[in-house]
Amino acid sequence: MTNDVGDVGDTDTTLQTLEAPSLSRRMACWLYEGMLLFGVIFITGYLFGTLSQTRNALDNRHGLQAFIFLVLGIYFCWFWSKGQTLAMKTWHIRVVNQQGRALSQIQALIRYFLSWVWFLPPIAMANAFDIPAMTILILMVGWIALWAMLSRFQIHGQFWHDAWARTYLIKDERTVVTHPR
Repeated sequence: MTNDVGDVGDTDTTLQTLEAPSLSRRMACWLYEGMLLFGVIFITGYLFGTLSQTRNALDNRHGLQAFIFLVLGIYFCWFWSKGQTLAMKTWHIRVVNQQGRALSQIQALIRYFLSWVWFLPPIAMANAFDIPAMTILILMVGWIALWAMLSRFQIHGQFWHDAWARTYLIKDERTVVTHPR
């Protein structure tokens, strides 16, 4: 069963004809996605706190983290299987598989797990070495910048987690609206 919702064009469309968005556009989309996720995480935390009747922020911390991980997984897998999140739609970016179609739920889930490479190395270092919060922030920003720059060494210009998941970020010119002057 194929998912035709996210078709980019004809069935003959290949990745050679699809253009990856610039690194600056992808990072702007990434930052905008983070701002939108603030609301998702806020509501998730409120819902978890209410349902678990948590009185102290440190109570059930690991349960809250697992719940947020699950909700973010559902959010991204749902939207990626449709082709794009709200931030991706705003920045005219689409995620597709090797055939230029929207991702399957399984492929979106694989991409979700692999995308945590953006955050896990600094977090693991922080936990292993008991690093102060400001140093963790600096490590996080440095790692994200390094990880983004490494996409320049990938043959299609994609982020490495996309290469590993066999997914591609492409320009979505279908959603570009031109206004007459």
